[in-house]
This record gives sequence, C-alpha cells and structure tokens, in this order.
Amino acid sequence: MPLLVLRLIFCVVWIGVAIALLFWEVLPQDPPLLAWTLFILTLLVAPTVVALDLLLPRKQLDVISSVYFGMIVGLILTLAVGVALNPVLLQIQDQARRDQVRWHISLAVGVVLCYVCISLLLQTRNDFRFIIPYVEFSKEVKGSRPYVLDTSVVIDGRIADVVETKVLDSKLIMPRFVIGELQAIADSSDRLRRSRGRRGLDILNRLRNNRAVELEMYDRDLPNSEGQPVDLKLVMLAKHIQGRIITNDYNLNKVARLHGVDVINLNDLANALKPVFLPGESLEVYIVRDGEEPGQGVGYLDDGTMVVVEQGREHKGKTVKIQVTSVLQTSAGRMIFGRFESVSAASKPPSHAQAAAAQQAHSPEQPAGTQAEGP
Repeated sequence: MPLLVLRLIFCVVWIGVAIALLFWEVLPQDPPLLAWTLFILTLLVAPTVVALDLLLPRKQLDVISSVYFGMIVGLILTLAVGVALNPVLLQIQDQARRDQVRWHISLAVGVVLCYVCISLLLQTRNDFRFIIPYVEFSKEVKGSRPYVLDTSVVIDGRIADVVETKVLDSKLIMPRFVIGELQAIADSSDRLRRSRGRRGLDILNRLRNNRAVELEMYDRDLPNSEGQPVDLKLVMLAKHIQGRIITNDYNLNKVARLHGVDVINLNDLANALKPVFLPGESLEVYIVRDGEEPGQGVGYLDDGTMVVVEQGREHKGKTVKIQVTSVLQTSAGRMIFGRFESVSAASKPPSHAQAAAAQQAHSPEQPAGTQAEGP
C-alpha cells in the first residue's frame, strides 16, 4: 500500500511538472504539433519509470549501495582533480575559454572516475561490507555467516526442505565451480550419475525460485584456488567469506574441520532429530522382511530407522507391538532391537517413508548424497 500511494503521488506530481514545462514555454511552442508531441513524451516518463520499478521487484541492496557510494566517491575525486588543475588552467587568459576547458575536463574525468569507483565496488562487494550501517545492523541480528552448499547436499535434495522450515537464517552461497560439477555429473554417460546430476540441478532451480530463500551465485575464484580440487576450493571459499559448509560428504567434513571451517552435516542433523527410544519402551512397527538371524524380522520407522524384532519373522506383513531391548548407534545410523510382544489390533501397511527405507536397504548401491561415515 505505501508503494502504491508513492507511485500515484509520483505520477500526479510528474503530470504537474509536464504541464508546467508546457505553459512556461520550456518546451518549444512552434510548431504546435512538436510541442504537444514533446508534452506527451514527457508524460510517458512517469509510467515508464514505474514500469521499470515493477519489472525489478527484487533489488539487491549491496548493488544499489555500491552504485550510490561509487558515484559519490567518483564525484569527490573529480572535485579534487578540478582543484588540482586550477594552477594549470590559470595559464589561459580568456575567462570564457578557461571555464569551457574546465567544464570539459571535469566532465571527462568525472565519467571515468565514477565508472571506475562503481565497477570496483561492484566487484568487491562480497569482500567488503560497504553498505548502509542500519542495514548491516539488521544483518547482524538475522545472521551474518553465509552457508556454502556442497555438491552432495544439493544432489541429496533434503536441503530444500530444511531451508523451507526457515531454520537457516543466513543466505546460501552456490559457487560457480559447484554448478559446473553438477553439470558434468548431469552430462555423464552413466545413467545413475546422470539422474543424480539432473536431480541436483532441479533442487537448485527449486531454491532459486523460492522467494523466501536468499540464494547467491558466487562467480569469483580465489587467486590461490586455481587448479585445486572442488572440496579444497569449497573450504578455502568458506574460510575466505567466514561462512559454514553444508554437506553430506564425510571426507569434506574432516578436511574442513582441519582448516578450522565450521561444517553442518545433514546426516548428523537427521540423526540428531530421530526420536530416542530407551530399553523397556514399547512401540509399533511394520515387519517388511526377514532378518539375518533365525526368527528375526526387520521393520523401519518413518524416519528410516531400522528395527530388528526377535521372533518377528512369522509376523512378516503385519504391524506388531514390540518392547525395546537395546539401541545401537553405528556410523551408518541408528538401529533398534526389540522383542515381539503382540500383533497390533489395527495392522496397517507401511507408510511411504517406511517403504522407501526398506527399498533403500535392499538397494545394492548407495543413494546419491549419502556416504557411509567411519568412526
């Protein structure tokens, strides 16, 4: 509503300005057709400006600040150059000629210096916080350390769901070399790798199209990262911008911690959010297959946790009530062992998450974005 009121006021004021230019004879009056043509073109300036404003709804504050401050610095330097040229220009005796030369020199120098200052600030806005103080204060409250995305976490796809929960309070950084790696995987001759790469690109497009997500493509390469592997480039970039890496790669996790870079591992986050079951508690689970030991049945919880049930093999395809006997935390995840108590009265088929977990357990290959973590 305030923007709508502002645009209406701007259009009304501009109409008044155009009428004043016409009646004050600022616009040429002869011939009349030319005067009215210029008047109509002047009126069209306001809707054109409003239309351009509507076409660019998501304006980046750091870009606008860089342009403003670059122009201010360029004009100040132009003024300093003009003062420095005064002794030289005093050699010209004609006052009109001297003023004309000063104006042309100031114009040329001003254009060059404004361009150089704006270009410099636009190229280095990620390295220097050159923005308005109150905006920087808001960033500090919201969270100033960005998150750098790894290839594995994009292919995994869970990052999109995590971001939509708004638990991440800083912007996401997607390096250009990670996008290049995703494209290389998507163009692979191997069908499985190709499908993983395409899924990663789909997840990236989903993040970009989400208005609630602040995703920035980082195009620059650090000078000392030339020729380095992608994992080391990620670590060096995160250390340079004081960010944190989000990954599923166990090896990258170790390398980043050696370099003093904070890492958020989605696998660790998923394990931390799994419900805790203590020995003696009861729960219900759907038996989906036979276990490795005689008489054992295996089921899965909604979060994918494997449940091994003693005396559960003969109840395959049923929902049973078990008593937890022990919980085993392994590098691959959490396993629950229980003893069969009774068949649940409302036996129901497995949920979608349980069926997916069972299919994953039978799959001979590891799914994209996950890696077995050793102790």
